[in-house]
Amino acid sequence: MRFIVSFLAFLGPVVCFGQASSPTSILYNQVLSENRDYPELLGTNLTYTDDGLHLRENDQLVKLNKYFALGRRLIRYHVRLSADAEMVFSSNEGDFSAQVDMGSKRIGIATTPALYKQVDFLDASHEYLVEIHRDYQTSGIRIVDLFTGQSAELFATMDGGGGVGRGMVQSGFYVGLQHDYYCFGLKKGSDAWVKQLIVESKETDLTLLIYGDSITEPEGYFPTEDFHQSWTQLIINRVQGKAMSSGRGGTTIHQLLDRIKNELPYIKAKYVMVTIGTNGGNTEENLSELVAYIKSQGAIPILNNIPANESNTHIDANVMIEKIRQKYGIKGCRFDLATSADHDGKDVDQTTMYFEDYDWGKIYHHPNVKGSKLMFLRTLIDVPEIYK
Repeated sequence: MRFIVSFLAFLGPVVCFGQASSPTSILYNQVLSENRDYPELLGTNLTYTDDGLHLRENDQLVKLNKYFALGRRLIRYHVRLSADAEMVFSSNEGDFSAQVDMGSKRIGIATTPALYKQVDFLDASHEYLVEIHRDYQTSGIRIVDLFTGQSAELFATMDGGGGVGRGMVQSGFYVGLQHDYYCFGLKKGSDAWVKQLIVESKETDLTLLIYGDSITEPEGYFPTEDFHQSWTQLIINRVQGKAMSSGRGGTTIHQLLDRIKNELPYIKAKYVMVTIGTNGGNTEENLSELVAYIKSQGAIPILNNIPANESNTHIDANVMIEKIRQKYGIKGCRFDLATSADHDGKDVDQTTMYFEDYDWGKIYHHPNVKGSKLMFLRTLIDVPEIYK
């Protein structure tokens, strides 16, 4: 028990559930023990003991059923592994996976090719902190020996291809962005014990928190050398206080509502900027619910028009978004003006977007360097207060 006590002392105040009354980096925190229920941990035949969650079956993942998408975050595990154990730490979508292999005494990341690092201090009689980090395009694993203080880490950086098919500007390097739920399990070996799980934001008490779908997740497609010129990073780097983004490709307002409730009440933000609707799903009812929720957290909502795209679906979506802005008396950026050919919010200016050439269609709806700059400049017109 002394290790659990010392671990909690190291972390400071415990915040597990409910709305935080003041900003905190801790989004989730549970010490796992016998005779308690953890309904948010999903798996088959989970066994809890005084030493934590006991993992004995190979190739079965446990899922933390809490949705996070912050661009800068980590999950920390307090673990012990048998001498022959290999633990895997992954996303439920399988886009990112890291390993701790006691038998081979190494840590790894399942990129192509896979990356490994020898960690000679691994000892099955010791306990460890294992941290899985995400920092926009960079993800990695860090392990710390709780008996000796020794540590090792391995990180890799996602390098986007720009467009798709004939639109690719480079081949890139795929690492994964840790979509959407944290998972862990025993890949091989006899035993592993998980004593505690903590999800942590790397920033709190923000001036600005930016939410959206893949348009708000340029780390997934931007070449690394240009990432600082993506629209989210241009805004974040201009804001005087702290700012962060929470984008997730392919999502709708329904997923956004889910994850914002796991993030905003804890880290807090003065302004919350939302760009959602590219993938459909917007209704007056759920847009109103989103704005009302942001206001309930003491934040100022900014509801942006979605940029122009090749199929012109943004036009009707933006009419609805404007209606909600008028209803609540809030502001938003006219990203559609910035990315349309005649600056009228109608036909997309293809030079502002990466070209995605699929078998089923030719797509122009992810802003490139030019489009990002024009979107950023639009914020200086529509919401200059975020930079004060």
